[in-house]
Amino acid sequence: MAAALTAAAEGGGLGKRAACSACTSALLVLAAAAAFGQFQVSAVDVITVTEYFVQNGTDLLLSCTFVSSEAISAATSVTWSFKQLGSTTHAVTLFYYTDGKSYPGNEPQFKDRITWVGDFNKKDASIKITRMTPADNGTYFCDVKNPPDIVVQPGQIEVRVLEKEAETTTAVDPELTTVTSASTMAAENMARSKAVLYSLLPFLLKFCCVVASFFLF
Repeated sequence: MAAALTAAAEGGGLGKRAACSACTSALLVLAAAAAFGQFQVSAVDVITVTEYFVQNGTDLLLSCTFVSSEAISAATSVTWSFKQLGSTTHAVTLFYYTDGKSYPGNEPQFKDRITWVGDFNKKDASIKITRMTPADNGTYFCDVKNPPDIVVQPGQIEVRVLEKEAETTTAVDPELTTVTSASTMAAENMARSKAVLYSLLPFLLKFCCVVASFFLF
């Protein structure tokens, strides 16, 4: 009889461990799907508008926001870089910001023209560039790091500077502006949803193991 009870207890323990192990495997599969599949969760999600048109001689606000599961700290940073239209070389660093301090790049083209307008506490890494010229046509990259979240796909913004003469013939389509704003908002909401899912996985794992152990007790 004692041997039977012992065997049953051992079997129950094995059952609990097996159930918990199965639950853990299922959640790990979910995490993998979130990381590499449909949800495609990354450590830091950077959100930018894909394209800007700006008139020659005016200022440009390059908007860049981000979502991260980690708290903002003194180590949070953003690097802005630029690749000129038609260039075959690597992008050059324009601006670096961390711990409340700005560090402009060495490009003479942008000297004294870049201003920090973001706020890391609001997950905002935006900058402003004054007196845009046709030489500023190209791709701008926003790369945010929020340790230990350092894996990120930088945001890319295509910028085209228009001559002022185009002002009389070029009109802004309100519907296009509305669609762009809606698309940006949808991207922000999706990034936040992914971050929430990623942060809840450890708690779901513990809950699943507790429930499995309760029913097999």
